[in-house]
Amino acid sequence: MQAITDLIMYFHKGGLVMWPLLACSITVIAIAIERFIYYKSVDSGAVFASRYCAAVRSGDFAVATELARKGSGQCAQMLADVAAVAGGKAEKSAFLESRAGIFMATLRDKLDYLGIIVTMSPLLGLLGTIVGMIGAFSIFNVEAGAPMAITGGIGEALIATATGLCVAILSLCAHSYFAHRMDNMITDMEQCFSALLEAETRRGRS
Repeated sequence: MQAITDLIMYFHKGGLVMWPLLACSITVIAIAIERFIYYKSVDSGAVFASRYCAAVRSGDFAVATELARKGSGQCAQMLADVAAVAGGKAEKSAFLESRAGIFMATLRDKLDYLGIIVTMSPLLGLLGTIVGMIGAFSIFNVEAGAPMAITGGIGEALIATATGLCVAILSLCAHSYFAHRMDNMITDMEQCFSALLEAETRRGRS
């Protein structure tokens, strides 16, 4: 209970800039939760990609199609749908390229907001600190001969900078994590697509 009281006290001492920093932190947490749930639902996984590629490269297209139909995630769904596309490599490539482009756009959705918060939060914290220091070094404090008041004002002003840095670090960690997961999903998807299109090329030659 004392920790919560102290946190509220520091929040108020940080000045008005603490409110937009609070909004930024809530936004980061909300985006992180939403992206985690979404990525978990659309990720087919590296195990699926490995098994699918192995089946396609060995010529077991029936096994590969069955893996795609039973698999979860967007990659498996696209590979299951492309099996029903009429035509050869060109038609399947166009279908996969279109679906993959839409999927990658949904993966990147909201990540830009995390990047904005990474840059904006320290600037907000710095703004709060500068405003606080202007108040601490005001002519009224100097004339009153209150050096302790000035020192205390600087300490309170630095709360805004510390908060801004904490929010930026939190946002950077979330952005890096989801960017890494997105890269892994795209890599798995590209491996599966490449294996399928190479197999279609071999089938077209035979």
